[in-house]
Amino acid sequence: GRVMKNVTGYDLCKLMAGSYGTLSAMLQVTLKVLPASEKTRTVLVFGLEDAKGLEAMTRALMSEFEVSGAAHLPAAVAARSRVDYVKDAGGAVTALRIEGTPVSVEHRTRAVREVLSGFGETEELHSRNSTAFWKEVRDVSAFVDKADNVVWRVSAAPQQGPKFAQALDGEIEGREIFYDWGGGLVWLALPPADDAHHERVRAALEKAGGGHATLIRAPEAVRGAVPVFQPQPEALQTITERVKDGFDPQRVLNPGRMYAGL
Repeated sequence: GRVMKNVTGYDLCKLMAGSYGTLSAMLQVTLKVLPASEKTRTVLVFGLEDAKGLEAMTRALMSEFEVSGAAHLPAAVAARSRVDYVKDAGGAVTALRIEGTPVSVEHRTRAVREVLSGFGETEELHSRNSTAFWKEVRDVSAFVDKADNVVWRVSAAPQQGPKFAQALDGEIEGREIFYDWGGGLVWLALPPADDAHHERVRAALEKAGGGHATLIRAPEAVRGAVPVFQPQPEALQTITERVKDGFDPQRVLNPGRMYAGL
């Protein structure tokens, strides 16, 4: 229903989320939870290039069938899955998750497969395999074994993910990538480097339309030498400093955790 907002000030929930303890110490947290879905299935589409996989995800997400998750795994990443249909696909895999009551899930799964039939061969995972697959996506399992690689978490407009990947091609050899959130979250693994390739990663992101690139995994010496979080424009940096001063004027809460001097 309609909500009348009659308060002023900061939206504290949004400020706290992702602030890494730099603004406050939480003494009590209340969580609102929902029941787990009774049934989960995942529609798989095989063999799509990145841009076509994005198109398939967009088509499914914009349908009336309430797709709750969408990911695209290029061939090299799909081959590392422990779920047979994904591992043995022999190419890229685009995955669409559908959750709810059994009758509803069965109906919507059939409908989504029909909607996406023009993109190529489809298959479906049932509950146990679906759970295993989405856990792999959530945990970025494809990049765990390559411990020497640096890993970036890139947030961009969903339509820009493949453009970002293309902008990296020719710049960095041996990159690996996969897409979650319908293309809006890009996981990127790169060969080791003293600078974690941060300038080229962020230049490619800017070329693709902008976004945020966060360095998730690299040796401590590298993380200490390069900006881990996306550098802010001057105007936004000024606002960030004012917010920090408002919450932590003595700069005692995780100083320097996200940005130098804050």
